[in-house]
Amino acid sequence: MSRIGKLPIQIPSGVTITVGDDSITVVGAKGQLVVPHLSDVTVTLDDGVLNVARKDDERIAKAQHGLQRALLNNAVQGVTQGFEKKLEVNGVGFRVNGGGQEIEMSLGFSHPVKYRAPEGIQLTVNKMEITVNGIDKQLVGQAAADIRSLKKPEPYKGKGIKYADEVILRKAGKAGK
Repeated sequence: MSRIGKLPIQIPSGVTITVGDDSITVVGAKGQLVVPHLSDVTVTLDDGVLNVARKDDERIAKAQHGLQRALLNNAVQGVTQGFEKKLEVNGVGFRVNGGGQEIEMSLGFSHPVKYRAPEGIQLTVNKMEITVNGIDKQLVGQAAADIRSLKKPEPYKGKGIKYADEVILRKAGKAGK
């Protein structure tokens, strides 16, 4: 039995869930998310608790059991609280401007780098910190990874864009004589 899949999901007040044949719709205060209904699991909703059960003990059903529960839990958490990732920009001469859907960064290239966020993602800039907010966990993580990939942190001086909780292993410079 999947340790993740067997855990029930408590539905907070203000969240409505509609279970269909091929998709599950989660509506809350922050918005609406549609989660695909995987074929080898059943989703039941009773008295504010969402349960996921697999139909048989096949390998694919075992794999989909925990996945379906995790996707539904992320959707419920997203429409109630939302998700956020913080990025830090480190480097002499590096600048970040903008906010909302688009930011412009000066990252040591010969031209400014512009990044436009996908629909449903909100960008906030506070000095040298970029905050990515949204209700879809996968979309928030992907947007943060796309921004980080514009200038990955380098191991000698630590210049670049890194996650706020990321630790960069530093290398020693050239050994002098």
